[in-house]
Amino acid sequence: MTSVDPGTSADPDADLGLLSPMRGAAEETGDVAVLRALLDAEVALTRAQAALGRAPREAAEAVAGAARVAAFDLPGLVARARSGGNPVIPLVEDLRAAAGPYGAHVHRGATSQDIMDTALMLVAHRTLGPVLADLGRVAGDLAGLAAAHRDTVMAARTLTQQAVPTTFGLKAAGWRKLVLDARDRLRTVRGALPAQLGGAAGTLAAFHPDAAEAAFHPEQPEPEPEPGEDPGLRLAARFAAELGLAEPVLPWHVLRTPVADLGGALAFASGALGKLAADVLVLSRTEVGELSEGVGGGSSSMPHKHNPVRATMIAAAARQVPAQAAVLYGSLAAEDERPSGAWHAEWQPLRECLRLVAGAARDAAELVAGLRVHPERMRANLTLSGSTGSARALVERALKED
Repeated sequence: MTSVDPGTSADPDADLGLLSPMRGAAEETGDVAVLRALLDAEVALTRAQAALGRAPREAAEAVAGAARVAAFDLPGLVARARSGGNPVIPLVEDLRAAAGPYGAHVHRGATSQDIMDTALMLVAHRTLGPVLADLGRVAGDLAGLAAAHRDTVMAARTLTQQAVPTTFGLKAAGWRKLVLDARDRLRTVRGALPAQLGGAAGTLAAFHPDAAEAAFHPEQPEPEPEPGEDPGLRLAARFAAELGLAEPVLPWHVLRTPVADLGGALAFASGALGKLAADVLVLSRTEVGELSEGVGGGSSSMPHKHNPVRATMIAAAARQVPAQAAVLYGSLAAEDERPSGAWHAEWQPLRECLRLVAGAARDAAELVAGLRVHPERMRANLTLSGSTGSARALVERALKED
């Protein structure tokens, strides 16, 4: 057995993706990105309180200045997170120390779940931007293929057997329809990703200042609220606005609709891209040869092979995301006002769903951009003659959808 020279190997605790080439969005979803989002949430909370006169402006500036990712010991936070069950507790301790005399304004009134949930929504929001861009490229290239091959006849296959003639343009239009549906779902869920702010039990009680509490800036006191306007709701709205996230109707500590909806949209996206990949894998078989990847992969034992690697990676992702999303749906059954275990169970599956869908969208963009269509093999494989019916008209109607 050959050992690796420890002087040249990576950190033994690092997960660099050796077993997950189908993943994407490493920069948007890695531990450093999560730490950045946690710090952003803490900074936004102090800024929101300062904007409403509940903390001095200097506190917001001090916390923002202290919240530099490089200033925090990430491995140390990982080790210390075990004692309290989440990384927010040691992070707040370190951020308070870094903020010096303004440390008391860090995390004021919040609970760990407020910051963790908000940070993961930020991670999802930041990850889905590039994913949506990749899906847009896939849809655009598929539109080109559908238009170019609206009359390219090939065999339709049902239950693994040849059925009647269809066109490759109609097949490509069908792939595009699924990609557009996935993009629409992800775009909608991204726009609805909410901040989380409820305090210890979801009542916002800690954000109701005492009547005797002096304003931090008497010369610029907090604006008088509209009649009936609640101070906790005002702060929650400002907190969400600081982060560019949606304002929730209620604190959602145990109302996990945002996470379940996100998981569902990610599972749909992986399946939509998986359908494209499954067809490419079948049609690129040696004995079929109707499609091939523009840049295939090699084999360690058979140099002559041109493996459909992009489609293979997409298919692998599509098999994993639904199982991860099932954990997110299972976490809907969360007890009390804040749960034990259900909330914690979401973190890694949600991140894995984001990574896998990001990788699948990236690979699909590369696959479709270089996909080679072989009309002569399509004609040669066709054993039944007949009409393609409304295939051309269906393609033209499908291409009108944006």
